[in-house]
This record gives sequence, C-alpha cells and structure tokens, in this order.
Amino acid sequence: MNRIRILLFVLLIMFCIGCTTVQPWERESLSSPIMIFDKNPIEKGIKIHHIEFREGSAGATGSQSGGCGCG
Repeated sequence: MNRIRILLFVLLIMFCIGCTTVQPWERESLSSPIMIFDKNPIEKGIKIHHIEFREGSAGATGSQSGGCGCG
C-alpha cells in the first residue's frame, strides 16, 4: 500500500512539473523551425490527402478540395 502511495505521489509531482505558463518572449524559441516534427508539412498534407482520396475517408487535416482528388 505504501508503494502505491509513493508511486501516485511521484506521478502527481511529474504531472505538476509539466504544467507551465509560456511567456510571450519565450514563444519565439518554442516556435523555432527546429521544433517542427515534419520536415515538409506541405508534402505531408498532400500525402494525407491522397490517402484519404484512395480510402474514401476524410480526416480533420485541413486539406480542402472538391472530392475529385485534384487537390
């Protein structure tokens, strides 16, 4: 029972450490291009659009078209 309390306490501390307020002058470093996961987000969007067209599915990716697959 004591181990469970310790584990919950450690998880609570880890959760609280992750919550922070970003100041306006800190946002510049957080929006740096090195923080982007995809090297080419436009190419990724086109690839997702083609997959959606082939599968007949649509996700909330922001790509817009008339449904003909022409982009």
